[in-house]
Amino acid sequence: MNGKSLPKSIIDSFVFSISSEKGFSANTCRAYKHDLEDFFLFVQQGGSIGKRSRKKQGALRVDKIDQMIIRGYLALLHKRNKKSTIARKISTIRSFFKYLVKTEAIKNNPAESIRTPKQEKTIPVYLQVDEMFRLLDSIKTDSVKSLRDRAIFETIYSTGIRVAELSGLNLLDIDFSQRLVKVCGKGNKERVVPIGDKALDAIKAYRSMLDKQSGFSNSDNDPVFLNLKNGRLTTRSIGRILEKLVNDCALLSPVSPHSLRHSFATHMLDAGADLRVVQELLGHKSLSTTQRYTHVSIGRLMETYDRAHPRR
Repeated sequence: MNGKSLPKSIIDSFVFSISSEKGFSANTCRAYKHDLEDFFLFVQQGGSIGKRSRKKQGALRVDKIDQMIIRGYLALLHKRNKKSTIARKISTIRSFFKYLVKTEAIKNNPAESIRTPKQEKTIPVYLQVDEMFRLLDSIKTDSVKSLRDRAIFETIYSTGIRVAELSGLNLLDIDFSQRLVKVCGKGNKERVVPIGDKALDAIKAYRSMLDKQSGFSNSDNDPVFLNLKNGRLTTRSIGRILEKLVNDCALLSPVSPHSLRHSFATHMLDAGADLRVVQELLGHKSLSTTQRYTHVSIGRLMETYDRAHPRR
């Protein structure tokens, strides 16, 4: 690779490296690629995003991209994007140029000193305990599909795993006797998390009826949760299933599968779980990510303070 390489070939090489060397997921790789394509489009067209130039562009010398060009791109992003989106795009660009330095395509990283905008502290969306129970108890158990749906959301709430991690579960990943689940998380990092009896019972009921009605033979390598064609249920399908359930039981809060993960973390902390234990259960690399959930538990903190401090 050299300074005269075409943007597409450089982007493809970079995306391949983060996939093969760092184990980034396919969704993350697509996001990185999209961010870089937007950036190069801005550079090639001299300051516009989202419109394809009708003029044929020649090869772009990446060694000619400097800090001023990147700052111009960020100035445009500030006009139309949230700070969280800008932060992600900066991270992508910074990683990309770091890769180019590592592979000796360029000598200096022009994005190295670009600062990430300070982001607003957002409180994760979560359900109250009674809302969570109301949602789970609203799911009927009179068919294979309804048993499956009950098992899906009991499992997410019981373990706090990500929806992609749930979609990737195979039967061999669940130790029913020890009440443990082996999860493959971000960066292909494995962790083991406990799972409650209600979730395990829901999974057993689902797989039992599936076997009786369809004659589906259970193999250790089979996905736990199947679609109507006996293929692995996708994250998108799980989101659609939850959306319908939320509408059916008339919950007012906007709920996604990730909200159930947030609910798990919040309820654990409210009940006195140690922050680092919750970090381990969630598979967070940084404790600061887990600490977001302490903001929603401030009420319980004040109750404990008022009850326990001798000179409040």
